[in-house]
Amino acid sequence: MTIFSSLTLLCIIPATLATTTISSLSKDLNYDENNHLVNHALVSVGCENEPVIALNEFDVFNLEGEAKEQVFPNHEGSCQAACIEQGTDRSLAQHIMPHKYWDTSKKFTTWFDICRKVELCFINYHDKERPIHYYWVDFTGSLKRQQDIKYGERETKCFWSFVGHKFVVHDADDNFLEEFNVRFHSAKAFGTSPPSDQRRENHQFDGEIHGTLRNEWKRHQRVTRTFSSLGFKKGRLPPDVFASMGAFYYNNRNYVVREEWRGRGVFVNWWETDVKFVQIPWGLKRLWQERLLTLVEAWAGVPVEQTVMYGLRQYSSGARLLSHVDRHETHAVSLIVNIAQGNLTEPWPVEVQDHFDRLHEVVMEPGDIVYYESAKCLHARNRPMMGNNAYYVNLFTHYKPVTDETWWNQPNHEGTPEPLMEVEGICKLVNDGVSKFGEHGGLGLKSVVQCDDERLGSHVSPTFFRAKSPDDMIQWWTDTSPQKTTQNVESSHDEL
Repeated sequence: MTIFSSLTLLCIIPATLATTTISSLSKDLNYDENNHLVNHALVSVGCENEPVIALNEFDVFNLEGEAKEQVFPNHEGSCQAACIEQGTDRSLAQHIMPHKYWDTSKKFTTWFDICRKVELCFINYHDKERPIHYYWVDFTGSLKRQQDIKYGERETKCFWSFVGHKFVVHDADDNFLEEFNVRFHSAKAFGTSPPSDQRRENHQFDGEIHGTLRNEWKRHQRVTRTFSSLGFKKGRLPPDVFASMGAFYYNNRNYVVREEWRGRGVFVNWWETDVKFVQIPWGLKRLWQERLLTLVEAWAGVPVEQTVMYGLRQYSSGARLLSHVDRHETHAVSLIVNIAQGNLTEPWPVEVQDHFDRLHEVVMEPGDIVYYESAKCLHARNRPMMGNNAYYVNLFTHYKPVTDETWWNQPNHEGTPEPLMEVEGICKLVNDGVSKFGEHGGLGLKSVVQCDDERLGSHVSPTFFRAKSPDDMIQWWTDTSPQKTTQNVESSHDEL
């Protein structure tokens, strides 16, 4: 569903009256106290004698000097323009998605509508029994009724609109609930989201956790095909994709709701800490999926198709993620994307067990990605996230080989790296100076793992843990609990 374009709100005015000339994106654009763009920005070069379209929601700038070189490095004199999204981080302002660029080969008004077009997702947490509904406020102030929205995440309604539009939301009796002014891609819930699972008293958590770990151990042994030597690799997002994802989260950070976990198990400790969620609009998902797919194909070495993109999930202080594997039918190779994090007093690594079940711990920064064989390699964050008001925001996206419906029990394709099983030599801990983590983190000796066999990479766990049975997984969950430390984990260098 698309709400009508509001071209009548646009005015074509001379560029000399509409623009300010700037030479630095980091210094001259309008940022808030957190270093994110306050408004959308329409930037141009070589357009001094051309008309431009302006809206109150867009700041309009002509670029010169460093700013021009960053945004239009190949400019040869013609009029060009680009849109920088509200919420973009100061450090990423020059990294713009390709569809946000314009040149004279395109009709300007059509392209600018692409800049202004955003997708909204509305969720009803107001009334379990009866749907709420919303109206579009047209240019005369009249209300145009749109869709009904039933209760809960699964009944989310997504639709297209434009920056500058206005909606009002009413309850089932047509009483006013809330006004919503469109500024960016949004996922907005009306009402208060319920606890992740309201049947908490029906759970026997220790027993469920132990049973889940035993089942996950069996599941990870079911998959025989591999795509890489270790089963994972750390990488980095393209900066324009990171800018887009980061802006979406920042703009929607106050719209988070509790993630619904009823009937979905104990993989995240939702009963001990809030697990929050931001729904990603469908069009934005497709845009990101297209870019990420090429990265995954290059790592996996085979053509893949996207199956699921999930998130954004926002973990909070105390969060733990149980060791598990993903659905083998659809989750052959996957990506973890860290979009934002803050207030951590200790690193919160993702734990991945390689093809020999050696533990690797990968510390991620915003914009980092981890490729992993998620149906075969057990992965987790068993240690609790530490820090007052800490948060950690991830996106997950999954793929399977094209036209290979039973990929998991097929032999490896020719040229696939051999899984790294037995290795040469030992691994040991060595001191690597003094470190401090986070604003309130303490100073301490920094230890790193050095392995004789470089094929193990740089993320081998300093615990040298290797699981040999589901009982080991249960013990690891216990040893990494808030009441214990990983010093209790029995290990030896020769396990690797």
